[in-house]
Amino acid sequence: MVTQKQRRLWAFLAALACVMWGISGLFAKSLFNISSDITPMWLSQIRMVTSGIILLIIAGFLKQKPIATMKNKHDAWVIIAYGVFGLLPVQLFYFIVVKQANASIATILQFVGPFFVMAYLAFTHKQVMRRIDVIAAICAFIGVVLLATHGHFNHFAITPSVLFWGLLSAVGVATNTLIPIGVLKRVSSLVVTGWGLLSAGICLMIVHPQMPHIPNTPHVWLDVAAVIIIGTLIPFQLMTNSLRFIKASTASLLDAFEPFSATVGSVLCFGLVMTPMDWIGSILVVLAAMALNIAPKKKPKTNAHR
Repeated sequence: MVTQKQRRLWAFLAALACVMWGISGLFAKSLFNISSDITPMWLSQIRMVTSGIILLIIAGFLKQKPIATMKNKHDAWVIIAYGVFGLLPVQLFYFIVVKQANASIATILQFVGPFFVMAYLAFTHKQVMRRIDVIAAICAFIGVVLLATHGHFNHFAITPSVLFWGLLSAVGVATNTLIPIGVLKRVSSLVVTGWGLLSAGICLMIVHPQMPHIPNTPHVWLDVAAVIIIGTLIPFQLMTNSLRFIKASTASLLDAFEPFSATVGSVLCFGLVMTPMDWIGSILVVLAAMALNIAPKKKPKTNAHR
């Protein structure tokens, strides 16, 4: 029996996980500012490979059979697809936007991801869109336009490249959500995420094997460690365990702490100037994504007979 005290505690920890994800983007921006040799490709490679190995080691200690999982060919291919087409764009394209713009814009644009999930389900599963879904989609579109133009519709305030990679990272959020659904019903999320991260990291190393000349300074490696630990390992465990005590819809609402922390951090640490239209656009996108989690109230059953 889950007590109210436990619910409050794990809701706080889930919110903390979202704050950590937002803050990790600030450490990534700090890395990119140190040297042009530190690229989104390199940071994605080291983050995913290192995190994947650590998660699989933890899964092994917890006797969740990470090796046996990959002996099932169907599950193995789904997990690899999850890594390459889900985790890879979520990580790599996000870091590209962080490097070209900032963590705030990157995180907010990723919040468009649930609308790609909604569109996919509407077309493939003939899922009927509710009125609130349509209104939320319109609000999200307006929010992205305001962010992209600062409210001046005759020019872009962010580059087309930032908008392009940001929306691709949002598509990654959708594939990241949809691909592993079936496997997660049978396999530990720790194992699925560990192999997914490792698969995506190895894929990037095959595509781009050249290693850049990274400045060997404590600042660099502390930032890298922060991206891995604060941005991957700790929040993943907090969010996964919190779902045992709080509803998934509650966890989704707490996601709003991620763009909030990234935006406040960008303003305080990197001097990001947010115009009123930027704030309005950010709020519209976040509220629109949260609105998708509003479930209709069930009508009470009646005992009336014909």
